[in-house]
Amino acid sequence: MLPIRRTTAAAIGAVALAGALISAAPAQAESASPAPAASKAAKSAPKGDGAKAICRRLPKAQTRVDTAIDRLKGDPTVLGSVARLEQRVANAQSAGHTQVHAYLNDRLTFRKSLLPTLQKRQEDLKAVSAWCSAQDSK
Repeated sequence: MLPIRRTTAAAIGAVALAGALISAAPAQAESASPAPAASKAAKSAPKGDGAKAICRRLPKAQTRVDTAIDRLKGDPTVLGSVARLEQRVANAQSAGHTQVHAYLNDRLTFRKSLLPTLQKRQEDLKAVSAWCSAQDSK
C-alpha cells in the first residue's frame, strides 16, 4: 500500500508542477513585451477637488458617521459598542484568559481611539454641509 501512496503523491506533484509552469508562461511573456502606454486619465492630474460629488454624497456620509458614533457610545447590549468590548475584556480577565484579555484590550484601545476621530469627522461634515448649502444658493 505504501508504493501506491508514493506514486499518487508523485502524480499530484507532477500535476502541480505542470500547472505552475503553465501559469508562469503568460507572466514571462508579458514581462518580455514592452509595457503598454498608460492611459491619459492615469497620467493627468485631477482638475478639481470633487466638491460636487462630495456635496452629493454628504447626507449618506453624515448618516454613516452618526450611526458609527451611536454604535460606539451604545450600552453593553449594542454590538460594536465600547461598553460591550469593555465587558468582554473584564470577563476575559476574570476568567484568567490572559492571551484573550490582551487581544481584546488592544481592540478596546483602538475602538476608543475611533470615537474622537469620528466626532472630528462629524464636525468637518457639518462645515462641508454649510459650504455646500452656500454654493447651492449662488
